This record gives sequence, structure tokens and C-alpha cells, in this order.
Amino acid sequence: MDDVPERTDLGYLLARASQRWDALLAERCRAHGFPEVRPAFGSILLPLFRKDGLRMGDLADRARIAKQSMTTLVRDAAKAGLVTRRIDPDDARSHRVWLTARAEQFRPVARLILDEMTSRLLEENDSHSVDVLVRSLATIKDLSLDQHR
Repeated sequence: MDDVPERTDLGYLLARASQRWDALLAERCRAHGFPEVRPAFGSILLPLFRKDGLRMGDLADRARIAKQSMTTLVRDAAKAGLVTRRIDPDDARSHRVWLTARAEQFRPVARLILDEMTSRLLEENDSHSVDVLVRSLATIKDLSLDQHR
């Protein structure tokens, strides 16, 4: 198959890098004694580490995912023992999401894992290249094509 070109288009590389990053995150979580933590739970845990007790809609907005997707993630994280969902005392139609003691135990480990992964990336690349990569990914995350029409 020498005539098949190697895929180097941006979309493919971003997707594959994201898959690999998630696999490494899951591996590190297991290695640190948190096998129940899935990489997707970062969409819940990281905002709650900043401010616990957020409403479901606020969590979805911060993660930039649909409320229905957030509901599924929160349900899965609750089954894993990482969060609890309670009715909002200010609005009985809404729910707030709270970290459990297990998630609080994970908080410093999450920082450690992210630092480990960044250090590993820096072993392979200079810090300037990593800074450029981070800025580029942040730009892509916020990219809108509507501005160019």
C-alpha cells in the first residue's frame, strides 16, 4: 500500500490527537486509582472544580455541549459516584450538580495527570511549539465561519 498517501489533513489529525489524548487520560486515571473517571467527565468536573453546584444549563454552556448531552454525562458521572444532582432550591424546575467526596479526592489527581501529560508533550517538543499549538487549538475551538460570509 505504498501508493496510499499518509493522512495529514487538519481534521484527521485533530480527531486522532483527541482520541489519543483521551486514551492517555483514561490510562493515567486508572494508574492513579480512579478507573471510574472517563475523559468525557472533564466537561463536568473541571467547571465544578471551579464552582461547585452549577445548574445543568450552566454546565452545558461551559462545556459547549447540548443540555441533553450534559444530562447523559451527568447521569453517567453520578453512576460512577463522582457527582450528585439535586433540585435547585431557588427554582424547582432546575437541578444543580455537586461534586461528591470521591470527585474531591480526584481534584488534585486531575491536576497531576494534566501536568504529567504536558510534561510528556514538552519532552518531545520545545515549549514555544507547545505554546503555539495551545493557541492554535484555542482558536479552532472558538472558530466561526459565519464571520467570513
